[in-house]
Amino acid sequence: MLYWLLYEQLYPNIIPFPLFRYVTFRTAFAGLTALLLSFVLGPWMIKRLRQLQIGQHIREEGPKTHWRKAGTPTMGGVLIITSIVVPSLLWANLRNPYLWIALFGLTSFGAIGFWDDYLKIKRRQNLGLTGRRKFLLQVLAALTVGAMLLTLHALGLYSTQMNVPFFKNLKPDLLVDAWLHSPLTYPLAFIFFFAFLVFVIVGSANAVNLTDGLDGLAIGLMIISSGAMTVLTYASGHAQFATYLDLLRLPGASELTIFCGAMTGASLGFLWYNAHPAEIFMGDVGSLALGGAMATVAVLIKQEILLIFIGGVFVLETLSVILQVGSYKLRRKRIFKMAPLHHHFEALGWQESKIIVRFWVAGLVMALFALTTLKLR
Repeated sequence: MLYWLLYEQLYPNIIPFPLFRYVTFRTAFAGLTALLLSFVLGPWMIKRLRQLQIGQHIREEGPKTHWRKAGTPTMGGVLIITSIVVPSLLWANLRNPYLWIALFGLTSFGAIGFWDDYLKIKRRQNLGLTGRRKFLLQVLAALTVGAMLLTLHALGLYSTQMNVPFFKNLKPDLLVDAWLHSPLTYPLAFIFFFAFLVFVIVGSANAVNLTDGLDGLAIGLMIISSGAMTVLTYASGHAQFATYLDLLRLPGASELTIFCGAMTGASLGFLWYNAHPAEIFMGDVGSLALGGAMATVAVLIKQEILLIFIGGVFVLETLSVILQVGSYKLRRKRIFKMAPLHHHFEALGWQESKIIVRFWVAGLVMALFALTTLKLR
């Protein structure tokens, strides 16, 4: 909004308003605005949630050390979403379709999480939406994102090709152009496209949700991941960087840098209150929103595979749950003392703060590795 009002409409030649045309300038201020909003609204929201008695319900089968956290204000994800949406609308170009798709990914998954959290609070137990209903709603949100992307593709504003780490000339097309030469293969091409999007976006949302089990763990990893996505979106939207790194050039992706900068600032601000011992939890409204937004951005800039490395800890946490459940169903034996993975280390006797910091370190290493692959091709 500020970009359109101050630069395009009113004062394009008056210092300092020409600075608004630079993505780096607007990204920095979007991040600072998100951080400031978190700091300003955080205390009020914590106080309000306590007044409304919106507190966390702890799973009975969870670690006994977590029982003392019962009653801590939850649904802090509303603060995160607000701190992302407002700066994005203020500093980004509102005519950019990429921005609106990213905002949809954030708010749609946030709405699903909000409904889930609301039911948990209403029922006063850790049971919200049924697993099936929750999954179907997430699939519907991901399919909607896919429909938006196909619309952009039809207008020539989006490529269904994807970047592959380590392989310079390998850019597979998700719609598989060869199939489209025959009308009989149309359904297969689009089924594959939508199935892949559902796998990436829904998987990412639930991966962040599973990781959100210790004070500051998930939000700290989101700072790292969203920071890496900020770099990737800027490179994908920059003509010279995209050419030099042999990335698919997406001019509209530059505005996503502002969105990712706001996501980084909002996550950093929320960590101030979510750090151990947490004053507020993000709840499903926060974890699903952040995971859905991160995956939506990855799909937009064609870095779906690199997302595995950027969110490496999220992936490991999810795999630990899959392996644990699969092993128990097949062999009636558990691989880990408890899943997700961070609870396994708790059961081994690690202090919560040590687990959090070490997982942050692992996440940072993986994110840096992901960025190095841009050149190692």
